[in-house]
Amino acid sequence: MSINIGTILTGGGKKAVLCGSGELGKEVAIELQLLGVEVVALDSYHNAPAMQVAHRSYVLSMLDGDSLKEIIRAEKPNYIIPEVEAIATDALLELEKEGFNVTPTARAAHLTMNREGIRRLVAEELGLATSKYQFASTKDEFIKAVNEIGCPCVVKPIMSSSGRGQSIVKTQADVDKAWDYAQKGGRASGGRVIVEGFVDFDYEITLLTVRHSGGTLFLAPIGHVQIDGDYRYSWQPHEMSAQALKDAQTVAGKVTGALGGYGIFGVELFIKGDEVLFSEVSPRPHDTGMVTMVSQDMSEFALHVRALLGLPIPAVELYGASASRAIVVEGDSDKVEFHNIDEVLAEAGVQLRLFGKPAVHGHRRMGVLLARANTTDEALAKTQRALDKLKVVL
Repeated sequence: MSINIGTILTGGGKKAVLCGSGELGKEVAIELQLLGVEVVALDSYHNAPAMQVAHRSYVLSMLDGDSLKEIIRAEKPNYIIPEVEAIATDALLELEKEGFNVTPTARAAHLTMNREGIRRLVAEELGLATSKYQFASTKDEFIKAVNEIGCPCVVKPIMSSSGRGQSIVKTQADVDKAWDYAQKGGRASGGRVIVEGFVDFDYEITLLTVRHSGGTLFLAPIGHVQIDGDYRYSWQPHEMSAQALKDAQTVAGKVTGALGGYGIFGVELFIKGDEVLFSEVSPRPHDTGMVTMVSQDMSEFALHVRALLGLPIPAVELYGASASRAIVVEGDSDKVEFHNIDEVLAEAGVQLRLFGKPAVHGHRRMGVLLARANTTDEALAKTQRALDKLKVVL
């Protein structure tokens, strides 16, 4: 089947609507435009990163299903691209039934928005190894689940992102605090939680998996470190045994195959020796995968766009050991300045991306540093030196 793209903004071209317009969506928008696709960006606030490069934008809550459907039906896009987890996925399911194309599928967005949906699919339907887990809707159920899983254990709202509401129960003294924090951190006020057994793992990876018209492609594994459930730095490739890599690819292939559709998936896995345990999956570009902007000839964003357009991906070239490090700003201001940029970029092999987010309230990821070197340790050291030189003024 021939893939054709008409001239942009003429009525005969292709159009995509981004549901969420953060830093990851901004890169997707750029890659879409490089292939001549019109971009409409949606988010809950004005001047979100992807809005700054899109052709048009709308401000609305992604959880407002009626407004989302109204915009989609008016714009009539060829592609609906969820960029965040917090979306009215029932609306996406309805739109898909009407004939709209949701990337990778509305079902994938629906299942992965809710930790219960994806965990039951992976553990109970596919039979893949995960940590021990139980779900709880009330505090009494939560206390029972903690007692049965045992301490330490991890507590997460079934619907949250970027570590919000996530904590570790180390002893019984942490139970009340963990429950209250999970209730505040979920996408809705109060709600169901998952209690997971603490996994004794050697390391955690993101295995970016691309489903495209020619099959399934696995990128080099990405190692990463999270603080309070939020990514802070990553590196590629992460060294692992041939058996662990093979089994990781098998797990990722089964999970993404069950979700279906075309696009990139961020499959997070725990590795202990050669044993592989599933953690989570995102049916979209992954924050730890920002390292691919410097490590490969095609970033995760370019791959996502190629895949969703139905285009082939014959091969991906890994340039070499690379790293990324998030620039996290803390404070309260709508005027953020980044100083000493010349010093930050003085070392060879270092790159900088500033996302253009208009304000920070609390702590917020405002940019990322990227580097290549002979080893991943050297690349990480480069990003740390660059971060040390950067001065943020609020």
